[in-house]
Amino acid sequence: MKLVFATHNDHKLKEVQQLLPRSIELLSLKDINCFDEIPETGQTLEENAQIKADFVTQTYGLDCFSDDTGLLVDALNGEPGVYSARYAGEQKNAQDNMAKLLSELVGKENRQAHFKTAIHLNLNGKSYAFDGIVEGTITIDKQGSGGFGYDPIFKPEGFDETLGELPAETKNAISHRGRAIQKLVTFLKNKTL
Repeated sequence: MKLVFATHNDHKLKEVQQLLPRSIELLSLKDINCFDEIPETGQTLEENAQIKADFVTQTYGLDCFSDDTGLLVDALNGEPGVYSARYAGEQKNAQDNMAKLLSELVGKENRQAHFKTAIHLNLNGKSYAFDGIVEGTITIDKQGSGGFGYDPIFKPEGFDETLGELPAETKNAISHRGRAIQKLVTFLKNKTL
């Protein structure tokens, strides 16, 4: 089975490739010569995931899935949410985003947050949705250099380390994207049996 993952993000692609069974050939946007910046104009993570998957399916005629992930911080009324990638500006710089978030939380006692990943799959003319959530807290400062995005400032519930400090296998097993992808993988395995 060939599936397009609608992303330009090599970190995400690698993370997802580690989770999918070898029977699924995963293609990136680059692999199908799609270099468009697909506009994420949705008001929710689910809408953004659908917009990206639908663009690829309608433009290239290929089965595709897409994800959108957000970090939702309780003390900031769910921000940065759908704006997580560009929280500190259109340059989409993870260091800038983390710095802005940490500065917004200065003096706030409630540091509860959760990551949510929404996945939209277009397969054989039908659409499916999956999601994954991981609860945790925002640290006072960055810890670890692994992962990407907000990983060095997010400590998942039940762990003493941030996602930036945990080994990739552990992170993939407990992360929001890992949980959403596992639902997708289970679904695809049942479809291909």
